[in-house]
Amino acid sequence: MKISNEQLKLSADTIRCLCSDMIDKANSGHPGAPLGMADLAVSLWLKFLNVAPNDVKWPGRDRLVFSGGHASALVYSLFHLAGVSGLTMDELKDFRQFGARCAGHPERSLLGGVEVTTGPLGQGIAMGAGLQLAAKKAGTGSKTWVFCGDGDMQEGISHEACSWAGAMKLDGLILVYDSNGISIEGSTSLTMNDDTKKRFESYGWKVFTCDGHDFDAIDRVYRRALKVTDAPVLIVATTHIGFGAPTKHDSADSHGAPLGAEETKGLKTALGFDPEKSFYVPEEVYALFAARTKA
Repeated sequence: MKISNEQLKLSADTIRCLCSDMIDKANSGHPGAPLGMADLAVSLWLKFLNVAPNDVKWPGRDRLVFSGGHASALVYSLFHLAGVSGLTMDELKDFRQFGARCAGHPERSLLGGVEVTTGPLGQGIAMGAGLQLAAKKAGTGSKTWVFCGDGDMQEGISHEACSWAGAMKLDGLILVYDSNGISIEGSTSLTMNDDTKKRFESYGWKVFTCDGHDFDAIDRVYRRALKVTDAPVLIVATTHIGFGAPTKHDSADSHGAPLGAEETKGLKTALGFDPEKSFYVPEEVYALFAARTKA
């Protein structure tokens, strides 16, 4: 199934708009990470991830873990477009409401397709290592992809697990690091000054880098990661938090609060969407995800 960069961009921008609408309607959430990671997420889902959206318990599936569980709007947007667990548009509109399947952080017990419940930073990375060990023991050939951010990299549990994974040469574990240089307090330089690439190389990982908004670069780095057979892989993807937001692009202001109605309209205008339409998905995007599900 051949997918063009234009189709990937339309899909990623659709997700950006959906996530902003979900968070604005709930008046609560974290738009920055979903907007920044949308390109990485659609590229993985539409071109590389080996899953069966109609059978979320298929033993041979790849596992996808969002260690930064605050980016849950991105998870739910992907699941809705792909038809995972029948997640409806009305459920996206109920994001973060009491009793909703689209909880503030992804919860395994609420929504099929969520591999692990995530929230506390770093734990998704550690659980991802455990999932890949299980896949190796089962001999399924499955990969475990983990999306994480700067906050995950600051947690001790991440580095204990990653040191162990490197020592075990745990191939098939692929960590995609959303490196945007921003945390909720501001620049990561306030609390973080280590060299992540060198740290992971010292653990025995293969480390690659890419521009997290360049679809060709993302394609190349994902292909390189899949060829590694003797070590876990870290992909350091340079991204922009709040990508496309008129005044909150690259700003900590987009980390943990809704963009707001006017900022969201500005985002949609910048992306070429109708600023007056909410929870809108072009039919081409639905068709693209449906075709991928059947592939």
